[in-house]
Amino acid sequence: MGRVTVFTLGGTISARGGDAARMTGQEVLAGLGAPADVALRDFRRVPSSTLSFEDLAALADEVREAVADGSGVVVVQGTDTLEETAFLLDLLCTTEQPIAVTGAMRRPDLPGADGPANLAAALAVAADPACRNLGVLVVLADEIHAARLARKTHTTSVATFASPGAGPLGAVVEGEPRILLRPAVPTRLCSLKLDPSVRVALVTLSLGDRGELLDAVDDRFQGLVVAALGGGHAPAPLVEPLADLARRIPVVLASRTGGGATLTDTYRSPGSEHDLLHHGLIPAGPLDPAKARILLHTLISSGAAAPTGYDRPRITAAFAHLNGSGLA
Repeated sequence: MGRVTVFTLGGTISARGGDAARMTGQEVLAGLGAPADVALRDFRRVPSSTLSFEDLAALADEVREAVADGSGVVVVQGTDTLEETAFLLDLLCTTEQPIAVTGAMRRPDLPGADGPANLAAALAVAADPACRNLGVLVVLADEIHAARLARKTHTTSVATFASPGAGPLGAVVEGEPRILLRPAVPTRLCSLKLDPSVRVALVTLSLGDRGELLDAVDDRFQGLVVAALGGGHAPAPLVEPLADLARRIPVVLASRTGGGATLTDTYRSPGSEHDLLHHGLIPAGPLDPAKARILLHTLISSGAAAPTGYDRPRITAAFAHLNGSGLA
């Protein structure tokens, strides 16, 4: 078993009751009987809803240092944005070392608190050489999920994290990780960066939408993700405003449904996926809107967009790469 570096960021797993007080990283680890080769970095003590891109850029730098030194990594944070942190680390930290992200759904003072079990499982994953080359993993409720597939699906259930359309890669059984499936295509694309100053909007469409929120995107954001209806559909009157935006900034078409990939050629009516894609929008494929926003942010940070225009083929290729996200 390998060395593990634990980064604690706060969240429910460290909450002292329902107020803003947080336990230290040492207190979070106390009582687990963690092996001596676990190093602790008490990184932040905040709810995950408060984490910023500046925080995550700094976290990614420290995680890269840890894995470069041969250590596995566990990141402990709140579950509200856990899936976004995990996917961002998957894009920024290209390594063979296991990186596990975990948290808790129940505070330590509540009956059935799940934090200690989740942390113990994540430590087992991060220390196990069999979990190398899987990308960043989300580990909760004894399940091991690929970061790019995992989503929080329930507000309170301890089994909230799932991978719609795919399922977990494996499980932790009697303290031992058991990997049953491996992603057929790795997440890692190339060396990506995160510029916290980049602004990418996420707009969710709804019945009767007239596009007023799209007016707020122009001149304020460098990219846009549209959480569209169904397989990638929009009210017909929004096609031209979206096409106009797509001429100036990258506009990614995702689905708000929570599972499945965006379509490309099933429907051809005004506002259909075929119509929107032929007006310059970029298909998100299987990525949900929140992760599509993270990927677009890193691509723009890495030079895929500039005031003079954007590299649509490069952005399209990056999203297409993750279309091959099946398991083998």
